[in-house]
Amino acid sequence: MNWIKNFVRPKIGNILGTKKDTPDNMWVKCPETGQMVFYRDVEANLFVIPDSGHHLRIPPEARLSHLFGDQKLTAIELPKVNDDPLKFRDQKRYTDRLKDARSKTGQNDAIRTVVGTLDGIEVVVTIQDFAFMGGSLGSAAAEAIITSMRAAVERNCPYILFIASGGARMQEGILSLMQLPRTTVAVQELRDAGLPYIAVLTNPTTGGVTASYAMLGDIHIAEPGAMIGFAGQRVIEQTIGEKLPVGFQRAEYLEEHGMVDMVVARHELPKTISRLIRFMTGAAAVPEAIAQAEPNAIAEA
Repeated sequence: MNWIKNFVRPKIGNILGTKKDTPDNMWVKCPETGQMVFYRDVEANLFVIPDSGHHLRIPPEARLSHLFGDQKLTAIELPKVNDDPLKFRDQKRYTDRLKDARSKTGQNDAIRTVVGTLDGIEVVVTIQDFAFMGGSLGSAAAEAIITSMRAAVERNCPYILFIASGGARMQEGILSLMQLPRTTVAVQELRDAGLPYIAVLTNPTTGGVTASYAMLGDIHIAEPGAMIGFAGQRVIEQTIGEKLPVGFQRAEYLEEHGMVDMVVARHELPKTISRLIRFMTGAAAVPEAIAQAEPNAIAEA
Protein backbone atom coordinates (compact mmCIF):
# COMPACT_ATOMS: atom_id res chain seq x y z
CA MET A 1 0.00 0.00 0.00
CA ASN A 2 1.24 3.48 -0.87
CA TRP A 3 1.04 5.21 2.52
CA ILE A 4 1.52 8.75 1.19
CA LYS A 5 -1.03 8.38 -1.60
CA ASN A 6 -3.70 6.49 0.31
CA PHE A 7 -3.48 8.07 3.75
CA VAL A 8 -1.49 11.31 3.93
CA ARG A 9 -2.80 13.00 0.76
CA PRO A 10 -6.52 12.51 1.55
CA LYS A 11 -5.96 13.81 5.09
CA ILE A 12 -4.22 16.96 3.78
CA GLY A 13 -6.97 17.44 1.22
CA ASN A 14 -9.65 17.33 3.89
CA ILE A 15 -7.78 19.82 6.07
CA LEU A 16 -7.30 22.27 3.19
CA GLY A 17 -10.85 21.84 1.97
CA THR A 18 -9.80 20.59 -1.45
CA LYS A 19 -11.86 17.42 -1.39
CA LYS A 20 -13.36 16.73 -4.82
CA ASP A 21 -17.16 16.97 -4.66
CA THR A 22 -17.97 17.24 -8.38
CA PRO A 23 -18.75 14.29 -10.66
CA ASP A 24 -16.19 13.14 -13.22
CA ASN A 25 -18.61 13.69 -16.10
CA MET A 26 -19.47 17.33 -15.36
CA TRP A 27 -17.79 18.36 -18.63
CA VAL A 28 -17.82 16.75 -22.07
CA LYS A 29 -15.08 17.28 -24.65
CA CYS A 30 -16.31 17.66 -28.22
CA PRO A 31 -14.52 15.02 -30.37
CA GLU A 32 -14.47 17.41 -33.35
CA THR A 33 -13.42 20.77 -31.89
CA GLY A 34 -11.99 19.86 -28.49
CA GLN A 35 -14.38 22.34 -26.85
CA MET A 36 -15.35 21.57 -23.26
CA VAL A 37 -19.13 21.65 -22.83
CA PHE A 38 -21.18 21.41 -19.64
CA TYR A 39 -22.64 17.89 -19.45
CA ARG A 40 -26.12 19.06 -18.55
CA ASP A 41 -26.21 21.30 -21.63
CA VAL A 42 -25.27 18.32 -23.81
CA GLU A 43 -27.84 16.12 -22.10
CA ALA A 44 -30.57 18.74 -22.55
CA ASN A 45 -29.64 18.99 -26.23
CA LEU A 46 -30.23 15.25 -26.84
CA PHE A 47 -26.49 14.53 -26.48
CA VAL A 48 -25.63 16.75 -29.44
CA ILE A 49 -22.78 19.25 -28.90
CA PRO A 50 -24.53 22.66 -29.24
CA ASP A 51 -21.89 24.52 -31.25
CA SER A 52 -20.40 21.84 -33.49
CA GLY A 53 -23.52 19.68 -33.89
CA HIS A 54 -21.50 16.54 -33.19
CA HIS A 55 -23.83 13.65 -32.30
CA LEU A 56 -22.70 11.70 -29.23
CA ARG A 57 -24.21 8.34 -28.34
CA ILE A 58 -27.57 8.71 -26.61
CA PRO A 59 -28.95 6.32 -23.98
CA PRO A 60 -32.02 4.28 -25.03
CA GLU A 61 -34.24 5.91 -22.40
CA ALA A 62 -33.39 9.40 -23.66
CA ARG A 63 -34.09 8.36 -27.25
CA LEU A 64 -37.44 6.84 -26.33
CA SER A 65 -38.37 9.94 -24.36
CA HIS A 66 -37.52 12.13 -27.35
CA LEU A 67 -39.56 9.93 -29.68
CA PHE A 68 -42.63 9.34 -27.50
CA GLY A 69 -42.56 12.04 -24.79
CA ASP A 70 -44.07 10.87 -21.51
CA GLN A 71 -46.31 8.35 -23.26
CA LYS A 72 -46.72 5.02 -21.49
CA LEU A 73 -44.91 2.37 -23.53
CA THR A 74 -45.45 -1.38 -23.65
CA ALA A 75 -42.31 -3.50 -23.41
CA ILE A 76 -42.19 -6.60 -25.60
CA GLU A 77 -41.46 -9.78 -23.67
CA LEU A 78 -38.26 -11.30 -24.97
CA PRO A 79 -37.27 -15.00 -24.93
CA LYS A 80 -34.48 -16.22 -22.67
CA VAL A 81 -31.44 -17.87 -24.19
CA ASN A 82 -28.34 -19.67 -22.91
CA ASP A 83 -26.03 -16.94 -21.61
CA ASP A 84 -22.79 -18.76 -22.36
CA PRO A 85 -23.32 -21.60 -24.83
CA LEU A 86 -19.59 -22.04 -25.54
CA LYS A 87 -18.32 -21.57 -21.96
CA PHE A 88 -16.07 -18.89 -23.44
CA ARG A 89 -13.20 -17.24 -21.63
CA ASP A 90 -10.46 -14.86 -22.75
CA GLN A 91 -9.02 -12.42 -20.21
CA LYS A 92 -12.35 -12.71 -18.38
CA ARG A 93 -15.19 -15.19 -18.38
CA TYR A 94 -17.96 -14.28 -20.80
CA THR A 95 -20.48 -14.61 -17.96
CA ASP A 96 -18.52 -11.99 -15.99
CA ARG A 97 -18.56 -9.63 -18.97
CA LEU A 98 -22.31 -10.05 -19.20
CA LYS A 99 -22.70 -9.30 -15.49
CA ASP A 100 -20.62 -6.13 -15.85
CA ALA A 101 -22.62 -4.98 -18.88
CA ARG A 102 -25.94 -5.67 -17.17
CA SER A 103 -24.84 -3.78 -14.08
CA LYS A 104 -23.69 -0.84 -16.20
CA THR A 105 -26.79 -0.55 -18.41
CA GLY A 106 -29.57 -2.07 -16.33
CA GLN A 107 -30.55 -4.16 -19.37
CA ASN A 108 -30.38 -7.91 -19.90
CA ASP A 109 -28.69 -7.50 -23.29
CA ALA A 110 -28.01 -4.97 -26.05
CA ILE A 111 -31.62 -4.66 -27.27
CA ARG A 112 -34.51 -2.60 -25.90
CA THR A 113 -37.85 -2.93 -27.71
CA VAL A 114 -41.22 -1.31 -27.02
CA VAL A 115 -44.62 -0.64 -28.56
CA GLY A 116 -45.80 2.97 -28.67
CA THR A 117 -47.87 5.43 -30.65
CA LEU A 118 -46.21 7.90 -33.01
CA ASP A 119 -48.54 10.57 -34.36
CA GLY A 120 -51.53 8.32 -33.81
CA ILE A 121 -49.97 5.26 -35.46
CA GLU A 122 -48.91 2.25 -33.41
CA VAL A 123 -45.26 1.32 -34.01
CA VAL A 124 -42.73 -1.16 -32.69
CA VAL A 125 -39.43 0.53 -31.86
CA THR A 126 -36.23 -1.37 -31.15
CA ILE A 127 -33.00 0.23 -29.94
CA GLN A 128 -29.56 -1.35 -30.04
CA ASP A 129 -27.50 -0.08 -27.11
CA PHE A 130 -23.79 0.36 -27.86
CA ALA A 131 -23.09 0.66 -24.12
CA PHE A 132 -23.86 -3.06 -23.76
CA MET A 133 -20.71 -4.78 -25.06
CA GLY A 134 -20.51 -2.50 -28.08
CA GLY A 135 -24.04 -3.34 -29.18
CA SER A 136 -22.67 -6.68 -30.36
CA LEU A 137 -25.06 -9.20 -31.87
CA GLY A 138 -25.27 -12.44 -29.94
CA SER A 139 -28.05 -14.99 -29.57
CA ALA A 140 -30.03 -12.92 -27.05
CA ALA A 141 -29.86 -9.72 -29.11
CA ALA A 142 -30.84 -11.58 -32.27
CA GLU A 143 -33.79 -13.26 -30.55
CA ALA A 144 -34.90 -9.82 -29.35
CA ILE A 145 -34.75 -8.36 -32.86
CA ILE A 146 -36.55 -11.34 -34.39
CA THR A 147 -39.22 -11.30 -31.66
CA SER A 148 -39.80 -7.55 -32.07
CA MET A 149 -40.10 -7.83 -35.86
CA ARG A 150 -42.63 -10.65 -35.49
CA ALA A 151 -44.50 -8.54 -32.91
CA ALA A 152 -44.82 -5.82 -35.56
CA VAL A 153 -46.22 -8.41 -37.97
CA GLU A 154 -48.74 -9.61 -35.36
CA ARG A 155 -49.80 -6.05 -34.60
CA ASN A 156 -49.76 -5.10 -38.29
CA CYS A 157 -47.75 -1.97 -37.56
CA PRO A 158 -44.54 -0.28 -38.83
CA TYR A 159 -41.17 -1.29 -37.45
CA ILE A 160 -38.39 1.16 -36.51
CA LEU A 161 -34.90 -0.01 -35.59
CA PHE A 162 -32.18 2.26 -34.17
CA ILE A 163 -28.90 0.50 -34.86
CA ALA A 164 -25.55 0.91 -33.08
CA SER A 165 -23.16 -2.01 -33.15
CA GLY A 166 -19.60 -3.15 -33.58
CA GLY A 167 -20.81 -6.37 -35.23
CA ALA A 168 -21.21 -9.99 -34.17
CA ARG A 169 -20.34 -11.00 -30.58
CA MET A 170 -17.03 -12.85 -30.67
CA GLN A 171 -17.67 -14.65 -27.36
CA GLU A 172 -20.38 -16.68 -29.07
CA GLY A 173 -18.29 -17.61 -32.10
CA ILE A 174 -20.13 -19.24 -35.00
CA LEU A 175 -23.41 -19.00 -33.08
CA SER A 176 -23.32 -15.21 -33.36
CA LEU A 177 -22.67 -15.43 -37.12
CA MET A 178 -25.68 -17.72 -37.47
CA GLN A 179 -27.87 -14.85 -36.25
CA LEU A 180 -27.20 -12.83 -39.42
CA PRO A 181 -29.34 -15.00 -41.74
CA ARG A 182 -31.92 -15.51 -38.97
CA THR A 183 -32.53 -11.78 -38.61
CA THR A 184 -32.60 -11.48 -42.41
CA VAL A 185 -35.46 -14.01 -42.51
CA ALA A 186 -37.36 -11.90 -39.94
CA VAL A 187 -36.91 -8.82 -42.15
CA GLN A 188 -38.43 -10.82 -45.02
CA GLU A 189 -41.45 -11.58 -42.81
CA LEU A 190 -41.99 -7.84 -42.39
CA ARG A 191 -41.69 -7.41 -46.14
CA ASP A 192 -44.13 -10.24 -46.87
CA ALA A 193 -46.64 -8.58 -44.52
CA GLY A 194 -46.27 -5.30 -46.41
CA LEU A 195 -45.12 -3.40 -43.31
CA PRO A 196 -42.66 -0.48 -43.35
CA TYR A 197 -39.22 -1.12 -41.89
CA ILE A 198 -37.25 2.05 -41.15
CA ALA A 199 -33.59 1.55 -40.23
CA VAL A 200 -31.92 4.42 -38.38
CA LEU A 201 -28.14 4.02 -38.57
CA THR A 202 -26.28 5.63 -35.68
CA ASN A 203 -22.60 5.79 -34.77
CA PRO A 204 -21.25 3.17 -35.28
CA THR A 205 -23.03 0.64 -37.49
CA THR A 206 -20.41 -1.91 -38.52
CA GLY A 207 -19.49 -5.54 -39.03
CA GLY A 208 -21.96 -8.34 -39.59
CA VAL A 209 -24.86 -6.13 -38.50
CA THR A 210 -24.24 -3.97 -41.57
CA ALA A 211 -24.08 -7.15 -43.64
CA SER A 212 -27.56 -8.19 -42.52
CA TYR A 213 -30.62 -6.42 -41.10
CA ALA A 214 -29.10 -2.93 -40.88
CA MET A 215 -29.04 -2.48 -44.65
CA LEU A 216 -32.31 -4.26 -45.46
CA GLY A 217 -34.73 -1.50 -44.45
CA ASP A 218 -37.26 0.12 -46.76
CA ILE A 219 -35.77 3.48 -45.76
CA HIS A 220 -32.27 4.04 -44.37
CA ILE A 221 -31.78 7.14 -42.24
CA ALA A 222 -28.37 8.02 -40.79
CA GLU A 223 -27.49 10.42 -38.02
CA PRO A 224 -24.90 13.07 -38.96
CA GLY A 225 -21.31 11.84 -38.84
CA ALA A 226 -22.24 8.22 -38.14
CA MET A 227 -19.64 5.65 -39.17
CA ILE A 228 -21.30 2.96 -41.29
CA GLY A 229 -19.50 0.08 -42.94
CA PHE A 230 -18.41 -3.54 -42.75
CA ALA A 231 -14.64 -3.66 -42.24
CA GLY A 232 -12.60 -0.79 -40.78
CA GLN A 233 -10.93 1.77 -43.00
CA ARG A 234 -7.41 0.59 -42.16
CA VAL A 235 -8.25 -3.02 -43.03
CA ILE A 236 -9.75 -1.96 -46.36
CA GLU A 237 -6.73 0.17 -47.24
CA GLN A 238 -4.36 -2.67 -46.43
CA THR A 239 -6.44 -5.09 -48.51
CA ILE A 240 -6.79 -2.99 -51.66
CA GLY A 241 -3.48 -1.17 -51.31
CA GLU A 242 -5.03 2.27 -51.82
CA LYS A 243 -5.81 5.31 -49.72
CA LEU A 244 -9.53 5.79 -49.18
CA PRO A 245 -11.31 9.14 -49.73
CA VAL A 246 -11.75 11.63 -46.90
CA GLY A 247 -14.98 10.95 -45.03
CA PHE A 248 -15.23 7.40 -46.34
CA GLN A 249 -17.79 5.36 -44.34
CA ARG A 250 -19.34 8.47 -42.83
CA ALA A 251 -23.06 9.12 -43.18
CA GLU A 252 -22.71 12.13 -45.48
CA TYR A 253 -20.36 10.29 -47.86
CA LEU A 254 -22.70 7.29 -47.99
CA GLU A 255 -25.72 9.50 -48.69
CA GLU A 256 -23.84 11.14 -51.55
CA HIS A 257 -23.04 7.71 -53.00
CA GLY A 258 -26.51 6.23 -52.54
CA MET A 259 -25.94 3.81 -49.67
CA VAL A 260 -28.29 5.66 -47.28
CA ASP A 261 -31.42 7.56 -48.21
CA MET A 262 -31.04 10.59 -45.97
CA VAL A 263 -28.97 12.09 -43.16
CA VAL A 264 -31.22 13.56 -40.46
CA ALA A 265 -30.23 15.47 -37.34
CA ARG A 266 -31.38 13.83 -34.10
CA HIS A 267 -33.80 16.64 -33.23
CA GLU A 268 -35.63 16.11 -36.53
CA LEU A 269 -35.91 12.31 -36.36
CA PRO A 270 -39.40 12.01 -34.78
CA LYS A 271 -40.94 14.37 -37.33
CA THR A 272 -39.12 12.72 -40.24
CA ILE A 273 -40.00 9.17 -39.18
CA SER A 274 -43.64 10.14 -38.63
CA ARG A 275 -43.84 11.70 -42.09
CA LEU A 276 -42.28 8.63 -43.72
CA ILE A 277 -44.62 6.23 -41.91
CA ARG A 278 -47.68 8.20 -42.95
CA PHE A 279 -46.48 8.26 -46.54
CA MET A 280 -45.69 4.53 -46.58
CA THR A 281 -48.93 3.46 -44.89
CA GLY A 282 -51.18 5.93 -46.66
CA ALA A 283 -52.33 7.42 -43.34
CA ALA A 284 -53.82 10.91 -43.36
CA ALA A 285 -51.46 13.77 -42.58
CA VAL A 286 -51.56 15.24 -39.08
CA PRO A 287 -52.75 18.89 -38.99
CA GLU A 288 -49.86 21.30 -38.46
CA ALA A 289 -51.21 22.63 -35.16
CA ILE A 290 -51.43 19.10 -33.76
CA ALA A 291 -48.08 18.06 -35.22
CA GLN A 292 -46.36 20.67 -33.08
CA ALA A 293 -47.96 19.35 -29.89
CA GLU A 294 -46.69 16.71 -27.51
CA PRO A 295 -46.81 13.06 -28.69
CA ASN A 296 -49.64 12.26 -26.26
CA ALA A 297 -51.77 15.06 -27.66
CA ILE A 298 -51.13 13.76 -31.16
CA ALA A 299 -52.13 10.24 -30.16
CA GLU A 300 -55.40 11.55 -28.66
CA ALA A 301 -56.13 13.48 -31.84
